[in-house]
Amino acid sequence: MSLTFHIFYKGKDDNAYKFVKEMIDSGIVEEIRKEDGNLQYAYFYPFEDKNTVLLIDSWVNQEALDRHHNSELMEKIANLRNKYDLHMTVEKFTSIIDDKDSKYIRK
Repeated sequence: MSLTFHIFYKGKDDNAYKFVKEMIDSGIVEEIRKEDGNLQYAYFYPFEDKNTVLLIDSWVNQEALDRHHNSELMEKIANLRNKYDLHMTVEKFTSIIDDKDSKYIRK
């Protein structure tokens, strides 16, 4: 059962943008995308809120997410979040299909 999260990073001025830029430029985003079990790790900007960034983060299952949360990358992310004084809101979604043989399909 895949897990998807909408993580909203909110800060002052353009701090959320700077956070994403450093996440990408430092290679952290690419490392996360290469982690076993990661399905999606993509940032988006809400048109009506210039101080917020949305991260859509998807994993094949809880075990893959747990490995990610216990990785060194989480400390790097937390340090950057603190550096840019960002606050998070998280929404969690689970897949409705629990078929171990099916692939994650984006429509």
